[in-house]
Amino acid sequence: MDTLDAIILGIIQGLTEFLPVSSSGHLELGKAILGDESVGEQSLLFTVVLHFATALSTIVVFRKDVWEILRGLFQFKWNEESQFSAKIIVSMLPAVLIGLFFEEKLESFFGGDVAFIGRMLIITAILLYFADRAKNTTKKVTFGSAFLIGISQAIAMLPGISRSGATISTSVLLGVDKSKAARFSFLMVVPLIFGKIAKDIMGGQLTLHNDNNLAMAAGFIAAFLAGLVACTWMISLVRNSKLTYFAVYCLIVGLIAIGYGVWG
Repeated sequence: MDTLDAIILGIIQGLTEFLPVSSSGHLELGKAILGDESVGEQSLLFTVVLHFATALSTIVVFRKDVWEILRGLFQFKWNEESQFSAKIIVSMLPAVLIGLFFEEKLESFFGGDVAFIGRMLIITAILLYFADRAKNTTKKVTFGSAFLIGISQAIAMLPGISRSGATISTSVLLGVDKSKAARFSFLMVVPLIFGKIAKDIMGGQLTLHNDNNLAMAAGFIAAFLAGLVACTWMISLVRNSKLTYFAVYCLIVGLIAIGYGVWG
């Protein structure tokens, strides 16, 4: 992968991370269009690096919320902040288990199977469509709903299933307020991304002796900057816009991807 391609993919990641349209799916489609021939492990590693960049941009934008989570963890009091922190931890469990026991299987889905990504985008479209028809409420995230939202996040590790789309849709279908659902959705992924990066560093998968270091660095910077710009206004767009609009978009892109994968 050359540096220009990495920058393009970084921008795609930064712009799509905060919309319910599957940033990983768009990354895989972008790689296919740009002719990237990385094997599953390398492709997944680059995807994780870009997600790390947007996780950092999330921390910058949500710095007050992140501070509340950290404060809740170390207060040792069962108050609202510590309960929210505990719910974040509960939501992480399904994805952690999938990552630990099915990592090799997961890597196999990041090999440029465009038709598969298209089918997953159509599933995302269906989720968003039904979520948009759920009644608006003012409910908060409970421990039970946090675990179910976490299962959605684990399923969304597949490229083409939108993580934010799946988690926000699950939240709304469970009766959680859309605004609270969006906040919880964007915050719950940050510890997972940092955990994945730490695991890869300790496992020797992220080293300074990789031929793609320059491209990865360029993609990282592009994703971080695009994420900073996108996060400030796209979150408001998700909260206030009809999810059906994103469902239609995912359906169209999914059908195009299936057609490209079958006949392209």
